[in-house]
Amino acid sequence: MLELVNFGCRLNAYEGEIVRAHATAAGLENTIVINTCAVTAEAVRQARQAIRKARREKPDARIVVTGCAAQIDPSGFAAMPEVDRVLGNEEKLKPESFTALARGSGPRVDVGDIMAVHQARAQPVTTLAGHTRGFLQIQQGCDHRCTFCVIPLGRGNNRSLPAGEIVAQARAM
Repeated sequence: MLELVNFGCRLNAYEGEIVRAHATAAGLENTIVINTCAVTAEAVRQARQAIRKARREKPDARIVVTGCAAQIDPSGFAAMPEVDRVLGNEEKLKPESFTALARGSGPRVDVGDIMAVHQARAQPVTTLAGHTRGFLQIQQGCDHRCTFCVIPLGRGNNRSLPAGEIVAQARAM
């Protein structure tokens, strides 16, 4: 049983399907992945609440926390006794993160420097569970540094997919 709980934006929903595919391919079972948002303090509070609820309802499940809130505050989420693994936004897109998790290996906190990521990777998604419309990833991150915004801290600098990749994803959908 793999359960995925997405918070926040469409990009998280899109990436959640990539996470689901990697986790399923790795054979992960009895795992709950909480894909967090950090746009508001309320979003972070709701993610923490969902983590605690998941542990209460399924005490034997492995809980993996990822997404923007985990990227921004990995030690805060790792300090929660309910959390078994913390993955950064770039790490959640790598199949090897979930292969290591299925083997019981790898670091408990695997969160790299998101500002060091300079290229978007095309990982086509053809279906989104629970959605009637598809999402198409074109770009992520932001080069602006608005005083009130955490998006660059969670997503890194702006990076776009090449136009050919975008067209290929649209055709696949």
